[in-house]
Amino acid sequence: MIVLPVALAGIGALAYGAYEPNAQLFGPVIGRGPRVRSIYLTFDDGPNADATPRLLETLDRLSAPAAFFMVGAFARQQPALARGVSNAGHLIGNHTLSHVKLHRRSPGTIGREIREAHEILRETTGQVPRAFRAPHGYRNPFVAPVTRALGYRVFGWTFGVWDTARPGVEEIRRRVRTRLAPGAIVLLHDGDGYDPRGDRRQTADALPGIIADARDAGYTIRPLSELLSS
Repeated sequence: MIVLPVALAGIGALAYGAYEPNAQLFGPVIGRGPRVRSIYLTFDDGPNADATPRLLETLDRLSAPAAFFMVGAFARQQPALARGVSNAGHLIGNHTLSHVKLHRRSPGTIGREIREAHEILRETTGQVPRAFRAPHGYRNPFVAPVTRALGYRVFGWTFGVWDTARPGVEEIRRRVRTRLAPGAIVLLHDGDGYDPRGDRRQTADALPGIIADARDAGYTIRPLSELLSS
């Protein structure tokens, strides 16, 4: 009988689509830019009162662009900080209202999470979000209709470095350096999606070295916004 293998294959495909951040099963996802010697810095789970200002200072001092995928509830708690990110010229992305894992959520919950965050970010930052990244990259078939209706491009990432585990400043820097690749979208974090006071100082302190290493290796830091029309 071939029913069981086919069923198992179908379950496997659904699991892949749900858990793999760059899977195309549930709609188009951008997981990498053009294969030229450039990278894209992205930060999830903020804004964070401690880490985000440190990152902004470094990005300004080193003239590097970035994208910040914000949790709507945190942006509502820290409106001046969220607005500061936008005013500095960085891309604001939607990372849901409360950082829920969307793969097991209903259409109604998914719609509320994305749409409410959209309105908060629009009103708070003055920037209409056009980029979306699902928490942990987890999605289901109900995500795409909402993001499509809002005009979003959905982003995954080329690599992350588990900076959330706080392995040390130099280790975060080393992990990024060893995985640099043309067109890479780098996943980092300026907040903890479940705790607005989460400690991401190691990531902030690692950023100057990350930028220096990339540039020393011949990479430019490009704005993720250039991929919105790709």
